[in-house]
Amino acid sequence: MAEILRIEDLHVHLDTNTGTVKALNGVNIVQQYEEVYCLVGESGAGKSTLALAIMGLLPDTATVPAGRVIFDGVDLLRAGDSHLRRIRGKDLSLVFQDAQAALNPVQPVGQQLQEVILAHSNISGRAAASMSQEILKELGLPEPSHIMNQYPFALSGGMCQRVMLAIALVMRPKLLIADEATSGLDVTLQAEILERLKNLCRDFGSAVLLITHDMGVVAHMGNQVGVMYAGTVVESAEVLPLFKEPRHPYTWGLIQALPRLDDARKRLEPLRGVPPDMVNLPEQCPFLPRCPKAVNSCRLEHRPLMQELEPGHHVACYNPVIPEL
Repeated sequence: MAEILRIEDLHVHLDTNTGTVKALNGVNIVQQYEEVYCLVGESGAGKSTLALAIMGLLPDTATVPAGRVIFDGVDLLRAGDSHLRRIRGKDLSLVFQDAQAALNPVQPVGQQLQEVILAHSNISGRAAASMSQEILKELGLPEPSHIMNQYPFALSGGMCQRVMLAIALVMRPKLLIADEATSGLDVTLQAEILERLKNLCRDFGSAVLLITHDMGVVAHMGNQVGVMYAGTVVESAEVLPLFKEPRHPYTWGLIQALPRLDDARKRLEPLRGVPPDMVNLPEQCPFLPRCPKAVNSCRLEHRPLMQELEPGHHVACYNPVIPEL
């Protein structure tokens, strides 16, 4: 498969009243066409900041000291605003976590949908309205002509999520970034939205970068998985090897915290401690204070670099978990 997204050594800093937040610290990701790449980690790991960096939507307080974001052969960090405006919404789309807050509250949802279509095509307003109704119908919204005239506050959270997904999918993007797109939704709607994301990959050859903290969603959706901690990817692998033999202690801890339906007697093992202060990050491995496998190298050396332990399985750890025989 051809490569659609490559992120190389990406750093993002955010200036705040309490100091400079080191939100991203050397992120490296490679994603292929037709692939669902799941990015998983605790809140504050930098997943949403990475999505905003790819889209070119970082706040004014953000700086990018180093790194490249290469989408479809073009470095988006150096491409300029005109190029970003041309591809955003057409080739590259983002579904925000809180759809009701992301939609414009003073515009009917139909107008917001048509705005995307008219910005990236030469069709008439009537054709754009018809296209909007069709995508809303595809996403299971009843009476799409009625929904088109509604404002976001008149719709439920699930309906707003479908509208947000319609805006992101209407131009059949090459890459869809879904930032916690199913959080806060009931399991039926969650399963339906995830299935539509899979269909996007299958039917149009698109890629999906799925940001989540739900390991169950990762197991169901992912082809490739990147585990983020303290603004960097600490482990990456295909989904089956990652669940079967997690090698980073953080990934191992996340999986141990999952309930097991096949072993009711197994006790859940919550991760001890809290994520590090992103303003005062240590030079050593940021997982060190919480790690049950720390050795002298972890305390004395700088942050470990990614190394390939098995083909396609990369880990940033001085003392990775040894698989059970």
